[in-house]
Amino acid sequence: MKISADQMKSHYDTQGFLTEISVLDKEELEKAKRAFEKMEEECGKEYTQYNLHNIHLEHEWVMNLAAHPRVLEPMIAILGPNVILLDSRFICKYPSSEVPHTDNMVPYVAWHQDIKYWGFEGGPVASIWLALDEVNTENGVLQVIPGSHKQGILEHRIAVIPGNMLTANQEIPRHLVEAEKAVECPLKAGQMSIHDGLTVHASDPNMSNRRRCGFVIRYVPTTAYPVQDPERPRTFPATVLVAGTDEFQHFADHVPSFFTKMF
Repeated sequence: MKISADQMKSHYDTQGFLTEISVLDKEELEKAKRAFEKMEEECGKEYTQYNLHNIHLEHEWVMNLAAHPRVLEPMIAILGPNVILLDSRFICKYPSSEVPHTDNMVPYVAWHQDIKYWGFEGGPVASIWLALDEVNTENGVLQVIPGSHKQGILEHRIAVIPGNMLTANQEIPRHLVEAEKAVECPLKAGQMSIHDGLTVHASDPNMSNRRRCGFVIRYVPTTAYPVQDPERPRTFPATVLVAGTDEFQHFADHVPSFFTKMF
């Protein structure tokens, strides 16, 4: 059953996430998977598990995913009509048979809030996981704490357990995480989930024999602006206005020549 934009925004504002949103049809999914698997062959799986960062500026098929109408429609419902694509990255958890674990460290993602890494005011950050592969408990499904976006920014520290895939190796201390309230967000290939930048979330290691690959895309409304932090200088070299207009100009528009805005 399709829900309205108002229902979508109401649920998102209350719970801090949405899930099982259908995006890619069978043909689109197969095309995206073929293109990604070509990159696996060219770059190697050890590289593609986390290093395909902001390649929407280079590859039209990637930009088309980030600006897909069934991605942007719920994003506009949540953030409003004026939306900037902030950043993108493919994240793959491969089975150990395909990418052996270094020093017996099993890749996982610790409990964290995205906003702690990005540092914004003036508007929220929304993150999408667009699944190229089916994702469930076995291969490291996204877990979220419903309503945790209402707590504000929590303390983060350097992760205790080796293997954390986060760039800053950050985690929220366990005594601050209401892990008993966690819900899983299983997805079929071609579906996506969305979570707020303040929503506490994590994912366990992939203990299956299947790949778990997704395209992570982050968006902000044009009202948002980065907080200056001398201890963590931030640059945004891949921002693209994907919907509406930008009267604030907090970010440069790095629109690639092959992209035409549809919204």
